[in-house]
Amino acid sequence: MIQLNNLVVGYQGKALTPPISGRFEAGSLTAILGENGVGKSTLLKTLAQIHAPISGELNYAKPCHELLSWLPQHADIDRSFPIRVFDVAAMGCWPNTGLLGALSDEQFKRVDEALYQTGIASLAHKTIDTLSGGQFQRMLFARLLVQDTPVMMMDEPFVGIDSQTRAALMELITGLNQAGKTIITVLHHIEVVEAFFPKLLLMKNNQVLWGDTQTVLPHYFHQHWTTGPSAEHTKGEARFESACS
Repeated sequence: MIQLNNLVVGYQGKALTPPISGRFEAGSLTAILGENGVGKSTLLKTLAQIHAPISGELNYAKPCHELLSWLPQHADIDRSFPIRVFDVAAMGCWPNTGLLGALSDEQFKRVDEALYQTGIASLAHKTIDTLSGGQFQRMLFARLLVQDTPVMMMDEPFVGIDSQTRAALMELITGLNQAGKTIITVLHHIEVVEAFFPKLLLMKNNQVLWGDTQTVLPHYFHQHWTTGPSAEHTKGEARFESACS
């Protein structure tokens, strides 16, 4: 689905990660976990072609705009802009309609259904500055549902929301994955990663470990990894990458 070959990501020409190689398989459910500043969000933005890679290659199963949709962090969005909840959700149609294109009857129906699925149909005509954190995040999820791409990427989708909303959105993510969607999500809730995400890409100490969550997650609690750079782990097909290699 998405193949990474010695991919190095960074910002303003500065590398944040070692070379990363691996593949996000179709239908996989992967969490990206690590401390602040290690390049988690930058990796997602590079996958989405918002940022160019420092080096290495990305190969996609189809054109990126047809393959990927993106849920950004709250902090990346101006909540003071006078726009309605319905209109934000309808932005998921833009790849087909363009910025100024009118919605078809089918697209109107799709937006209404997405707002209903995320529990905010009653807020459709509210402006986004009136929303709580949980309502705002549900709106962004509705936009993802409208866009309906094979791969859905989310950057800290549970920040600033209550536990009830988090549970509802996690149920939605699980349902999307069971329907065949490939999900890639930056998280810092370890208990959520352990309970729901079979695959984990861990970024720590200028290294990356990518594989089965049950194999990779214990290394999150280690101060230093003892496995050498680029060494294959014997369980879970986890793989280490290091900037020191």
